[in-house]
Amino acid sequence: MFSQKYAITNRLLGNIKRIAEIVTDLNSRSFSRVVLLEMERRAREISVYSSTSIEGNPLPLTDVKRILKNKPEYVRDSEKEVLNYNKALVELDGLIKAEKISLDIKWLEKIQKMVTDGLIARHRCGHIRQEPVFVNDPIARKTIYWPPDHQDVVPMLKELFDFLEKNTNSVDPLILAGIFHKQFVVVHPFVDGNGRTARLATKVLLAKMGLDTFNLFSFENYYNSNVTKYFEEVGLRGNYYDIKDQIDFTSWLEYFTDGIIDELLRVEKELEKETISPDNILKDYHQKLIDLIKEKGFITDKEYAEITDRAKPTRNLDFRKLIDLGIIVKVAKGRSTYYKLK
Repeated sequence: MFSQKYAITNRLLGNIKRIAEIVTDLNSRSFSRVVLLEMERRAREISVYSSTSIEGNPLPLTDVKRILKNKPEYVRDSEKEVLNYNKALVELDGLIKAEKISLDIKWLEKIQKMVTDGLIARHRCGHIRQEPVFVNDPIARKTIYWPPDHQDVVPMLKELFDFLEKNTNSVDPLILAGIFHKQFVVVHPFVDGNGRTARLATKVLLAKMGLDTFNLFSFENYYNSNVTKYFEEVGLRGNYYDIKDQIDFTSWLEYFTDGIIDELLRVEKELEKETISPDNILKDYHQKLIDLIKEKGFITDKEYAEITDRAKPTRNLDFRKLIDLGIIVKVAKGRSTYYKLK
């Protein structure tokens, strides 16, 4: 039976509250579709670069951007790793939006197959390991962690998913996602690709719990800023069976939520930069138009003319601007035209 040890510290509680405040603030704002698409593209580039870099991929961000833009047919392993992670991000995002993914062992295998395709032996790609693995310290060049035996992997994963299901309505989603991430690393269910799979699966879990990490922000970016710290927090040292009763998730959960705050604040700052421009700033008459739609549910050009002294050509420009910013949509045509909030 999977059991976890953690404390609800003031820092963890404060982090959860802060995340809720930032997310609420971001959700209350309106951003143009152009800005959001650009932010999504950047977030994906940063996620791909950061998550593969954590695992030792030597490609700099500039090269990652070039590869994602050009998608070369013939690639080295480092470039294949980048393309695989990007493909996984895009596919998983689409499946989340279509509500066609339910995280379980089968989906963990699919995610691992996406990130390791063409990089490891076929019998190890998309399959829970059937052999022992070891975690080595690349600097000291010695083994520092012995994960559970392969025959214990599936039962431990099932217990983890049972724990998530039973506590969905009683434990904060951020805590559940954090516990999942670390426990996945503890179990180390695959021969290769565990780190990338853990981070992608955590993204899926957060998205299903209401915090969509695919579109605008990348918690991988925080981990990559200090990889040593990330490995210290998420990893273990010693033999699993000797230390399993001593595993405490508290420090990791604090670090995990620190990372989400750090990245949300970065995104918030970037969005503010993108939206402060003549094309994106709303005037008083734009706000009056929006307020009337909120009050009535819709607005016609005739109704807009009654609350503003702007001529018809400029009113048309006002409607067009709000449509381009993704705030309103045009319904019907001709004399039947009206506008409502998108």
